[in-house]
Amino acid sequence: MAIVAASAVVFGSARINSAVASATAATPFDAAAIYSSKCAKCHGRDGRAQSLHAKHVHARDLTAAEWQNDVSDERIFNSISNGKGKMPSFKKSLSENDINSLIPYVRGLRK
Repeated sequence: MAIVAASAVVFGSARINSAVASATAATPFDAAAIYSSKCAKCHGRDGRAQSLHAKHVHARDLTAAEWQNDVSDERIFNSISNGKGKMPSFKKSLSENDINSLIPYVRGLRK
């Protein structure tokens, strides 16, 4: 009986931890919403940075194949987290999971 109770506790907590982990991981939909609210103003909805505002702040064209080939995922993460040039830091307003979810989203903008 004690083994059954212990198993229920162990397996039950594993399900809870799994549910918590999946609830905290950003989904592709979340990444699109985050990009729309935090990135699109400067980089554009399509990532091409063609607006007057984008040109004023020298926002990067995220669709450029050369940039996509040269930049590492770590650098994308660090740029979003810490900011770069006129780009602000988002580490206080986005979780690490949110920032990590943006990396494949940005990669998907490639021409």
